[in-house]
Amino acid sequence: MSLVKPHGSAELQPRFVYDSERHHQLTREAESLPSIVVSSAAAANAVMLGAGYFNPLKGYMNLADALSVSESLHTTDGLFWPVPVLNLLKDTSAIEGASRIALRDPNVEGNPVLAIMDVAAIEEVSEEQLDKMAEQIFGTLDGAHPGVATFKAAGNKVVSGEIEVLNFSYFQADFPDTFRTAVEIRNEFMERGWNKVVAFQTRNPMHRAHEELCKMALDGVNADGVLIHMLLGQLKPGDIPAPVRDASIRKMVELYFPANTVMVTGYGFDMLYAGPREAVLHAVFRQNCGCSHLIVGRDHAGVGDYYGAFDAQTIFDDKVPADALEIEIFRADHTAYSKKLGKVVMMRDVPDHTKDDFILLSGTKVREMLGQGIAPPPEFSRPEVAQILMDYYQELDAAK
Repeated sequence: MSLVKPHGSAELQPRFVYDSERHHQLTREAESLPSIVVSSAAAANAVMLGAGYFNPLKGYMNLADALSVSESLHTTDGLFWPVPVLNLLKDTSAIEGASRIALRDPNVEGNPVLAIMDVAAIEEVSEEQLDKMAEQIFGTLDGAHPGVATFKAAGNKVVSGEIEVLNFSYFQADFPDTFRTAVEIRNEFMERGWNKVVAFQTRNPMHRAHEELCKMALDGVNADGVLIHMLLGQLKPGDIPAPVRDASIRKMVELYFPANTVMVTGYGFDMLYAGPREAVLHAVFRQNCGCSHLIVGRDHAGVGDYYGAFDAQTIFDDKVPADALEIEIFRADHTAYSKKLGKVVMMRDVPDHTKDDFILLSGTKVREMLGQGIAPPPEFSRPEVAQILMDYYQELDAAK
């Protein structure tokens, strides 16, 4: 058995320049090129292109491809892709007429060059087209939706073309033990002898229900291991920062999973909060990592009440052609601790239970408890994980 093939090509084609001579040459060339500071979202797209997660894309989409992907989940030449990969800018006067430009990083001091780009086109996108894309990607035009707000604020100039990536922004420096490219993850799977791997996406710390869900999927598909893959990029205010999540997840894995069954890694991308569309994107880049399965649970990649509880699962039936992806979806229900059975279960598996048979706590309630230094019950959160989160929330409160 071997790992699943990347999406859209036989081999992974990362856009990072691994050849040191070419890297040096491009770094020198960048000094004389017209340059522009891109948005955080465009910088994250460059990192994902560089790391091989966005295989087989070679760069940023043009307007026709962005509109086509938003509408039908396919580029104009038929490649299956769930969300536009764009470099949107407000002002392109610094690069007008240039065929080759340097893209500068908005998230690192001094705005170093992140990538070199061959400009295929600079196109203006109308308000109407922006709205249409936002509605198709996010399912809403509500300005209070964090994904819509970010997308609409990025600008109305679409700069398209292929890129060569020179660094991985702040992710490698800030998260040296956790940030990994799709190339590195594939290589490690092979070194470990893993062929069947379940991916778990997270932007939050993991509680008992998440831990048990990973174990259920591991057993359910008879996998060699679990890739716990956390988002390391920009989140919305109030979300827990990556270093705290990283520490709490590592502690949980160290204490509660059998040795050599879990890889804890992260990727450099900003959260879209696009619910169903983002779930499909998550599937694409987990396939590019070499994973055979992706856990998609309740309100995957959702925010607020914008999406139905299982929309991120049904999109795979309704909008994803059967042959579009090789990765399979492990469909999870809401998981919670059953007082009746003395273990975490999927709610759909216990039709005889009522709400009172479960230990259910809202995210808000858990945050309140942690902020007051009260550990949630051990059936909800492992005590060692709760301690890391309590320390964080109490520091936060002390700083107010």
